[in-house]
This record gives sequence, structure tokens and C-alpha cells, in this order.
Amino acid sequence: MSEAAEDDIDDEVVAKVSDYLDGLLKGTERNDVAKKIESDPVWKQTHADMVENRKFMSGMQKAHAPPTFTEDVTGTINKRSKGRFFARKTLGDRVPFNALLIVAIIAMAAVGYLMWSSQTGSLKVEKKPAPPPPAPPPVR
Repeated sequence: MSEAAEDDIDDEVVAKVSDYLDGLLKGTERNDVAKKIESDPVWKQTHADMVENRKFMSGMQKAHAPPTFTEDVTGTINKRSKGRFFARKTLGDRVPFNALLIVAIIAMAAVGYLMWSSQTGSLKVEKKPAPPPPAPPPVR
């Protein structure tokens, strides 16, 4: 269709013909659009173009990604970035944080117990002996 002819087609005509093809129009409105398609050349051309476009689009199938798509993309990014994005993972990335937290708490509890039970540990509370009672005043 020429550019001048496309400018002549109103958006309302396209919307009505699209709704007609989708089956969204009911009753008299559907009959009115069918009559306009038969009698009006602009409506007829719009209808023909939309039917043709739908045929082309229905023949298009959705392409599925290959099973190794994610690994291939990751590998390509890794090669091109020279390891900046997908570098070797640190221990924190490989071991779950919860496991590291539990190990750290257990280690801190063990160190605390050792310090508490030690004779020289700083956490041991030594009770100071009570001061002696005051001496009675001398008798004169």
C-alpha cells in the first residue's frame, strides 16, 4: 500500500477491522463493519491488509533457545571480559553464609569457654576476700 493511501486510513477504521477479525464485535456493530468492508474501498483494503498480515504472522513460530544457551552466553562473557564478571568465586560465594555463621559462633563459644575455665583467663571473675572486720577500739 502506498504512503498516501496509508495516511487516508483512520485509526478508528484499523481498530474496528481488528476488533472484527478478533471477534470482539457483537450484533449490529459486527454487521455494520461487515457492510462497510464490502462497500467502502478503504475498509476493504484495510481488511485485506490485516488478513494478509495475520497469515504472515501465524506462520512465524517462536524460536526456542538451545539447552546450553545460558552456559554459552556465560562462557562468551567470561572470555571477552577476561574473568572480570565471572571470576573465580571466593570462599564466601562457595560456602553458604549460614554455615560460616554457625562455625563462627561455635568457635567463639569454644574460645569463651577456654578463657573462662583458664586460671589466667581474663573472663574469670575472682571474688576478692571480704575485708577484715574493724578492730575493736582500745580500752583505756
